[in-house]
Amino acid sequence: MIVLLLYSRELKLKYGIMDILMQSVRIEINEKLYLKDPESSSLGKKIVEESIHMIVELGFDHFTFKKLGAKINSNESSIYRYFENKQKLLLYLAAWYWGWMEYRMVFATHSISDSKEKLEKAIEVLTQNVEEDNAFSHINEIVLNQLIINEYSNSYLVKEVYKENKGKKDDYFTICKRLVARLSEMITAVDKKYPYPLSLASTIVEGSLHQHFLKEHFPTLTNCNDKINPTDFFTDLIFRTLNQKN
Repeated sequence: MIVLLLYSRELKLKYGIMDILMQSVRIEINEKLYLKDPESSSLGKKIVEESIHMIVELGFDHFTFKKLGAKINSNESSIYRYFENKQKLLLYLAAWYWGWMEYRMVFATHSISDSKEKLEKAIEVLTQNVEEDNAFSHINEIVLNQLIINEYSNSYLVKEVYKENKGKKDDYFTICKRLVARLSEMITAVDKKYPYPLSLASTIVEGSLHQHFLKEHFPTLTNCNDKINPTDFFTDLIFRTLNQKN
């Protein structure tokens, strides 16, 4: 379990009682993803913190627990006390990321009553450039976002993961599925007749990662650049699709 605490005085002044309510929010990370909760110790937090940076720097294929152990001055065996293998660690990081994104989306849209404005804000949160959240000192969300952009497909395009989670309610991707479901409900609220809200919601969630990847690595394959960001593209795409374009 990860406790989401908001320490920013500015947020407290801006949101008042909502800030107090958000302090009790928790993200449930599937316990099958770890052997020992990394949030329970300083070493566990260090493993998470440094693994994010190393995976971005080396790439997931070249990342190993041996290299991570050398980086944090700890035995490789100590890392295995927290995670069974690097695939489970990547799945944990992905689950944490999507839980954090869900929390941000819910927090940003909770007071918006207009369905179109609410969906527009949700799209903005899910597709914009990530900024660091000071509430989590051991995780740099900007670097984690880069990791997810580069490596997210590695977390689910694995046969063993698919077999283990097929048809299970407590699978490794519950948080991401819940996020898509929330977004799907917002889409339906805007256009009740639209027949593919889940498909459209998942397109926003995963398509945003792809557009950010293309923007950085293959700029000739996207219109997104320094002036046009994925938020502009998806906002236009979604509201044209729902016949809500102004």
